[in-house]
Order: sequence, then C-alpha cells, then structure tokens
Amino acid sequence: MSIITVRAKCYPTEDPERVKKAILNIFPESTLTEYEDGFIANTASAEKLSELIRNMKILDSARAVLLRGRQGNRVKFRINKQVAFVGKLSFIEDRDPPLGSIEVVIEDENIIALIDAIAPSTVGEEG
Repeated sequence: MSIITVRAKCYPTEDPERVKKAILNIFPESTLTEYEDGFIANTASAEKLSELIRNMKILDSARAVLLRGRQGNRVKFRINKQVAFVGKLSFIEDRDPPLGSIEVVIEDENIIALIDAIAPSTVGEEG
C-alpha cells in the first residue's frame, strides 16, 4: 500500500483556499491538515496524478522525474503550485517558483512497480 504525503507552504500573500485547491486538484482523495504556515495532506491514491500525466502526454518526462527522485522505497518530487491550482501538472527540478511548490513524497514497498503504474515506460512503443 502506498503512503503519499504532500506538503505546501502558504505564503502571506496567498489565499489558503487556493493552496488547498492546488493540492486537492492533484490529490483529491487526500486528508488535509492546516499547520502554522501551510498544509500537509495524506492519501494512498495517486490515481489523479497518473491521470494528469497521461492526459497531458508527459509520460516519459514524468517517469524520468520519478526515477530521479527515488531513494530506497520512496520517491520525492515537487510540482508547481500555481499550475496545480488550474488542474495541470508541472514538475520542478531546480529553483522554486516565487510562490513555492508542492512537495510530494510517495512511499511503497515496491516503488518501481508504483512508478510503472503512475508513469509507464513508453520506450519501444510506436505512436
């Protein structure tokens, strides 16, 4: 079973409801907890994440990000908070945008199988 933890800071210039919406657009089944300067969400479902990756046709780049972020039985990556707010997905690999990012940590005993399910390899496929 997967354990997904999502964190996002809420800066003083941001509307907390918009930050919550950004998280829930990517992880709609998560349970959100507000803390001093942001939110933490927990879920076991990466279904919407996988759906967005497929619909946006970014399987190869998403898979590469997930594989680069793998550490043992977990994977860690960041997504753009403003892009998530509009229901899209953009991975961040260098500096955070001005309003920060959403940090995602996914833990699973078989993390490679989970990565395969979220963003299957397209190598060798003809399209």
